[in-house]
Amino acid sequence: MSSSESNKLTNVVPSKNLNLIREVPVNTGAEQALLGAILSNNLAYEKVEEFLEPEYFSSKINRIIFKSIKKLISNDQIADLNTIKVQLDGNEEFLGNGGLSYLLKLCENTVSIINSKQYGELIYDLYLRRRLIDLGTNLINSSYNTEEDSSSRILIEKTEQNLFNLVQNNEFDHGPEGFEEIIQRTVDYAEKAFKKSDEVIGLKTGLNDFDKKIGGLHKSDLIIIAGRPSMGKTAFATNIASNISKEFKNNKSKNVLFFSLEMSSEQLATRLLGELAEISSENIRTGNLSKKDFSKILSSSDDLKKLNLFIDDTPALSISSIRTRARRLKRKLGLDLIILDYLQLVNGESKKMNDNRVQEISDITRGLKAIAKELDIPVIALSQLSRKVEDREEKRPQLADLRESGAIEQDADLVVFLYREEYYLARTEPPEGTDKHEMWTNKMEKVHNIAEAIIAKHRHGPISKVKLHFNPSWTKFSDLAENNYS
Repeated sequence: MSSSESNKLTNVVPSKNLNLIREVPVNTGAEQALLGAILSNNLAYEKVEEFLEPEYFSSKINRIIFKSIKKLISNDQIADLNTIKVQLDGNEEFLGNGGLSYLLKLCENTVSIINSKQYGELIYDLYLRRRLIDLGTNLINSSYNTEEDSSSRILIEKTEQNLFNLVQNNEFDHGPEGFEEIIQRTVDYAEKAFKKSDEVIGLKTGLNDFDKKIGGLHKSDLIIIAGRPSMGKTAFATNIASNISKEFKNNKSKNVLFFSLEMSSEQLATRLLGELAEISSENIRTGNLSKKDFSKILSSSDDLKKLNLFIDDTPALSISSIRTRARRLKRKLGLDLIILDYLQLVNGESKKMNDNRVQEISDITRGLKAIAKELDIPVIALSQLSRKVEDREEKRPQLADLRESGAIEQDADLVVFLYREEYYLARTEPPEGTDKHEMWTNKMEKVHNIAEAIIAKHRHGPISKVKLHFNPSWTKFSDLAENNYS
């Protein structure tokens, strides 16, 4: 390709001499008719007050008048020709457009109070269209500007977020609800729980004893799973993810989104494969397998393919990116649970070098709780514990051991600590042949493959503790009863 041909390709831009001129979507007639209806009968305002804002009007004078109407009615005053004139008498825009004569014109061009909501919705729809044009124009300009720091991926995420916010921030049904509707939903939920055949109404984790203690994972809850390294946090999360995403595979499936900020998707899949096939993930990685083992892996991989599990292993994601990707999946396929591994690896939104890390974690946990409420699903976030646990004789974690604990403890609906006494006891083995070694051996037998799920905070119930079986080779948690433990 010649240089001249290359320049022709790279310099292609939309022509400025287009014959087709498209008009901006506005309807000043509808705006004037609605304003006239409200001025004639203030009850018309009640039809649009929950969703219509002054900035939705395309005409500046109409925006000013609607803002004046809103202010008067909100202060329990009548909005009519006289009160509007008095309030706007010193406004240059109002006077420049005719003042009282313009108000009289509005009252001549009025609509019925019955039709005022439809006119308001038309004004709102046209406003959205103009905003979409602005967003699209900005996207085009930013896409052409390759000198900007933002990558194309960030541009896509920002655009998605702006589009979602455009609708989310202006929903017609947004606002206070009457207590009658709220209490009816509460009674319906209680009835559902009463009629349920088992003791769990929330999303089942597949760990029966644990589910009975917490009642399952509840919608809009932020659940923190915390522990020191080697306690099995990621294993616990992958076990829950696989159990939930396969629980209803013969009926209505549950979709789980797993954000793995530490491990790659392949590493996570290897763990899941080892858990299901009951083969050490280390052996899978190194290829130390028998023919029988490999046959089990192939069989288990077929089962894993059926899971409704989605893994995002992008490192250092921000809360806004997590929100955008979760919204996208819920919109396309539906979403029932988010798992984040782990909290301290989320990238803070602020770029200031002197920002406090505690405040940053606070913003992250608040953002995760907001995502849980917005999408109406449980969100599980794994979290590290402070090293001060290792300095104590009693290694069982406490709420104060959470890193940047204040914000995490405050925002979480459920805080669960994972603790394995066997891990710590194995590192204190006395010399063989001594009485202490015999006592140590007896203790090791009692705690072998046993983990504790310590429920340290429970917004919906009492704090408690659950003993679970944990197989470190397969990184698998299960009920003790299933493994013949009392």
